[in-house]
Amino acid sequence: MEVTPENLLAVHAAYSGSSPRLARKFSVMREENRIITQAWLDQVTEKDEDGALRENAQQMLHRLSTRLEVFTSTAARARSDSGSYNAALEQVASVLPGADSGEFVSSLAELTRAMIERTQLLEESMRRSEQEATALRKSLDRAQRDAHVDHLTGLPNRRAFEAVLENEYREAQVRIEPLCLAFCDIDHFKRINDTHGHEAGDRVIQAIAQTLQRLSDDKCHVARHGGEEFVMLFRDKTPAQVYQLLDEAREKLARRNFVNRKSDQPIGQITISGGVANVFAFPNARAALEAADAALYRAKRAGRNQICVA
Repeated sequence: MEVTPENLLAVHAAYSGSSPRLARKFSVMREENRIITQAWLDQVTEKDEDGALRENAQQMLHRLSTRLEVFTSTAARARSDSGSYNAALEQVASVLPGADSGEFVSSLAELTRAMIERTQLLEESMRRSEQEATALRKSLDRAQRDAHVDHLTGLPNRRAFEAVLENEYREAQVRIEPLCLAFCDIDHFKRINDTHGHEAGDRVIQAIAQTLQRLSDDKCHVARHGGEEFVMLFRDKTPAQVYQLLDEAREKLARRNFVNRKSDQPIGQITISGGVANVFAFPNARAALEAADAALYRAKRAGRNQICVA
């Protein structure tokens, strides 16, 4: 297991006990003789500054969205007002040339026509600006949706899951319903990548995602937590019921034989390990996540291809 100067502090945090989750991940890396890179650390650690950056980005998106709404509304109102002003000026311009007012009236009529032309140009410009603002707002909506989706699997990402967890936690408390968390991890995933390539590894991740997604409904949420790890939230189900669901999914996967489509070489059996935690058995949702993660690594240490309950 290689450690670089850049990630030395994280390694120290793991082995000093200040980050139990990271310590468990390091243990698995050491067992599999995997190299610790900065990219891997960025994926598995949750740094305060990263959280602050995500929060700032969300705030900026919200402000931009609000400003676009205000601008679009103002542009539409101004276009309507300029249209009414045009109609009034056109009426004045049609009356003035017929009056016996001499050269002054003719000049005024000419000036009025010029003003109409200018306001018409302004109206057209504002219409274009309004269309651009509408298009930008749609792009912003798409960007906000994309920020919560894992593009490899199509599942919600960790950021989206954390928002769902917060809402479901409150809802389950109010309704006095059971709430469980679970982590699942693909066993020996590095071996798949090393032997068959990252493209085959990506397809394995997609296959696992599809299997777990079949469990999801309005009370079961599945997300990709990062790398080969998935996280799930089950509302109105006991730990025993969640264990049964995940164990059945694990058995179905273990019975399949995967093939590398690119080379037609057999990948063989793919297994997963999992950990389940009863959320309300812990002080808060964060502690329950840690407990589910600890149960997952207990399953890893016990030989993998099994589900453990915290």
